[in-house]
Amino acid sequence: MITNGISGVLPTGKAITAAADRTQRGSDDPSAGAEFGDSLRRLLSSVETSGTDANEAVLNMADGSGDVHDAMIALQRAEMMLQLTVQMRNKLVQAYQEIMRMPV
Repeated sequence: MITNGISGVLPTGKAITAAADRTQRGSDDPSAGAEFGDSLRRLLSSVETSGTDANEAVLNMADGSGDVHDAMIALQRAEMMLQLTVQMRNKLVQAYQEIMRMPV
């Protein structure tokens, strides 16, 4: 059974609060951008892993060594992770476009 969840991918409440505090203080810390980039890398890695797990579960189901329920759960998990990633991309693109429309 596949037990990987998205809890390890999404930032915890403490991480979100710390990021908000840094933003409100106007921190010029260059590592803040690195933290954001690392979070995106972890998210994309997790999406890739969930897709691989789903493919493996389907192959196991097809050859009879896996359960149909495990395959369906893995497929749904992979689909949800992909939808989350697409929505995050959409919000980032929207924010970028809004910033680019601001007068200088």
